[in-house]
Amino acid sequence: MSVDNNQGELWEVFIQSKNNLPYKHVGSVHATDKEMALQNARDLYTRRGEGRGIWVVPSQYIVASDPEENAEFFDPSVDKIYRHPTFFEMPKGSKNI
Repeated sequence: MSVDNNQGELWEVFIQSKNNLPYKHVGSVHATDKEMALQNARDLYTRRGEGRGIWVVPSQYIVASDPEENAEFFDPSVDKIYRHPTFFEMPKGSKNI
């Protein structure tokens, strides 16, 4: 656990606003354990009943791509033309596919 200035570990907070909707990142909280992280997230981000569900994830476990390496990171998908609908020709006489 990473503790800075006795605030506890940093946790990322995701809220589901309604059933069957995706969880969205809303911010971060500091807490010493997962129960405290959930309570802090509830108190901070759902004061007006905005949430239906809450996820908290220790920030140290979030992995992200480097924006400076976007060209190299996303390059492999560019050469796969079959992933684009322009690769396929519409059969004559077809209205919808």
